[in-house]
Amino acid sequence: MLSNFRVLVFLMAALSVSRHCEAKSANTVITRHSLSRPFGKAISFAESDCFGSLNPILAITTALPKPISEPRTRTNFNKNWKFFLGDESGAKSNAYLDSKWRLLTLPHDWSIEGKFDEKNPAKPEGGGLPTGIGWYRKEFTAPPNYQNRLITIEFDGVYKNSEVWINGKYLGKRPYGYSSFSYEISKFLKTGKNIIAVKVDNSAQPDSRWYSGSGIYRNVWLTSTAKVAVSNWGTFVTADYVKANSFHPNVHHQLPFDIAVVKIKTNLINKTGKIQSAIVVQNIYDPKGKLVKKDAFTIKKLGAVEDLTNEFYDINNPMLWSIENPFQYKLVTQILQNGKVIDSYETKFGVRSFDFDAEKGFSLNGKSMKILGVCLHHDLGALGAAVNVRAMERQLEIMKAMGVNAIRTSHNPPAPEFLDLCDKMGFLVMDEAFDMWAKKKTKNDYHLNYPEWHKRDLEDMIKRDRNHPSIILWSIGNEIREQFDSTGIAITKELVGIVKNLDKTRPVISALTETKAEKNFIYQANALDIYGLNYNHKLYKDFPKNYPGVKFLATETTSALETRGFYDTADSIRRWPKDGKTKFTEGNKEWSASAYDNVSAYWGSTHEETWKEAKKYDHVSGLFVWTGFDYLGEPLPYPWPARSSYFGIVDLAGFPKDTYYMYQSEWTSKPVLHILPHWNWEAGKSVDVWAYYNNADEVELYLNGNSLGKKSKQNDDLHVLWDVNFEPGTLKAVSRKNGKEVLVREVKTAGAPAKIELIADRKNIKADGKDLSFVTVRILDAAGNVVPNADNLVNFKVEGNGFIAGVDNGFQASLEPFKANYRKAFHGLCLAILQSTEKSGTIKLTAIAVGLTTNSIIIKTGK
Repeated sequence: MLSNFRVLVFLMAALSVSRHCEAKSANTVITRHSLSRPFGKAISFAESDCFGSLNPILAITTALPKPISEPRTRTNFNKNWKFFLGDESGAKSNAYLDSKWRLLTLPHDWSIEGKFDEKNPAKPEGGGLPTGIGWYRKEFTAPPNYQNRLITIEFDGVYKNSEVWINGKYLGKRPYGYSSFSYEISKFLKTGKNIIAVKVDNSAQPDSRWYSGSGIYRNVWLTSTAKVAVSNWGTFVTADYVKANSFHPNVHHQLPFDIAVVKIKTNLINKTGKIQSAIVVQNIYDPKGKLVKKDAFTIKKLGAVEDLTNEFYDINNPMLWSIENPFQYKLVTQILQNGKVIDSYETKFGVRSFDFDAEKGFSLNGKSMKILGVCLHHDLGALGAAVNVRAMERQLEIMKAMGVNAIRTSHNPPAPEFLDLCDKMGFLVMDEAFDMWAKKKTKNDYHLNYPEWHKRDLEDMIKRDRNHPSIILWSIGNEIREQFDSTGIAITKELVGIVKNLDKTRPVISALTETKAEKNFIYQANALDIYGLNYNHKLYKDFPKNYPGVKFLATETTSALETRGFYDTADSIRRWPKDGKTKFTEGNKEWSASAYDNVSAYWGSTHEETWKEAKKYDHVSGLFVWTGFDYLGEPLPYPWPARSSYFGIVDLAGFPKDTYYMYQSEWTSKPVLHILPHWNWEAGKSVDVWAYYNNADEVELYLNGNSLGKKSKQNDDLHVLWDVNFEPGTLKAVSRKNGKEVLVREVKTAGAPAKIELIADRKNIKADGKDLSFVTVRILDAAGNVVPNADNLVNFKVEGNGFIAGVDNGFQASLEPFKANYRKAFHGLCLAILQSTEKSGTIKLTAIAVGLTTNSIIIKTGK
């Protein structure tokens, strides 16, 4: 009886998942060889043209051929480029002499290497750094057997207006600085020396509302494939999670276990000039590397055009991608001819389901949760726009520790590696395409290129990014001016249509600012899946009443202003500037904003004002705070010499501001107790002392051992406070739950600067020429306390197998260069970023300051 039941369930499972393959080309014929194995057993099907009535036969599938060599190579193409800052029209020619040009390794941002100057055409809003025109050239030898291969050069991003030549032959132009693109160069290659030349033109300024960087600032790759191959970004994998005893459009029977319904689209190219036949093999590996599905089918007539195939598979009891456990599967697509693997293409994907609900908000894998997000621009502080995986990873680690679970890539497609990190680390992503459409925000921005390029740029973003499980939203724009113009209706419909044509599995959103529906033409297009609102936190409560049945997400919030370590009065909330017309005359001589979280831009709100509203309502799916980190450019409210933003929860150097701990106390379950401000003041001064805490009933504050009373958060409070008359000594806070001590924190009055402390985020890094160690420099008194107002000039000396990639201190109005071997401390801290060479060994960093005890730290590097 049990045996009969197993056979019945087995056959039901075999028939339950819709098995389908098709070709867009009418001339293409596909024959099925074998199918995947429900319950781990193989099932063969009678050969059939595409999908029809398939009869399952219990049998062991014949083993498929194994690859005998590496059929596809993708080589990092970053080394040995020559660079010249300026315009050299003859540089596109192979005959041009570039012996005096600078030799460097990509990624490269020439703007971050320059000097701050108010007269730079990018203006303080663009970071106050130089832009201009630059040329890159590289000499290389063609890959083996290039005459019979497809050779492609791939650029992950060039800012901006890049033009590319190979051996003097013009390949093309790409205006948008955030798009990834490629050129097929096979026919232009020759035996021996080949030269590629790239012109980058970022001279027309201003072109951005924030710092963009200039140059080939992302990675470059050289790919070699057979002439029959999977195209670039040529796979699209969706994996729907179906719980046991649930229904799915492609599952015809309820099953007693969880499954993933995996759909694969494979885009093939044939550049042989002849009709070809090939076998396509799909291999799916689970997160532990175990092969869980293997299938093959023959394409009998593959023409010169690209052909698309669709296949469905089921995975029993899948390992889900989630915030806590971001498991990823791997698809390996192989193309075989004459029994040999001629191409192999890998695609990572995740199994997860998510939903936005107008009443209940957001859920992931059936679990309700709030999207706790931040907006991030693409610059990496002292490193500028030049992509570095470790620098991006560090930013995300800092955000993760704060409790962040989502990132908005404001306001452009990010580097591919950033999305890889989000997949790996468990972040949800709102992937954004544009900051403007046809109507400009600055004189020379993307509106000039939008008419010709928007379709290509948007399509390329979707194709490149759609396999990332982290991405849950496509954003077609931020605060677009067409909100206020009837042209917004048609443009919105067009852009949404472009996205849906390539991916119907994710909702499309736009970050809106016009709050009246009758005046918002993007909303009137009735094409968006979710209403994305920027700011206007007081409208959250009545959103369901004003927009019944509409899903809601706070796409950008807050715009609070803070400088790490600076404190003035905390008794009132201020808007700096007070509106968009009045000249800003408030502020202070320190070019700073209070870290008490009581200052915001006029259009925004403080962190606490915003979060109190967002956390109240289930219909608020989540929020993206502006911003996670300070970023270069947009130094509102201050004029020059301010040159970077005050909006971040973390400063430009990666040092958290105090509000970081408010979020940590609210967005994580780990115990938190943080008190502010520092404890160096004038005698008798009245000081507001705040404490952020969680997992406790109360906090008791002590000054020099004397209790100043217990405080508990009331109603929707997010902190407790005491008004304390300063006296030197020790300020101590103790949090308790049910009378039992949870945490203790102390802040002591610091003496004069006496010594330097060096703290590396990692003491062991890779000797790959890319890896980084971020070394925090702390100015201490003789007793080991950070001196809160120390501004000592620190000089750095590096010995061994590394160099200083950048220095910083987080001060928004510092005009010191980022590429230097010195930095002044700011409120007791500064930062040195060490980068490895490719030689294993050690890096010794020595920090020297007049009157302070010198200190050194050693970083080990290895393969």
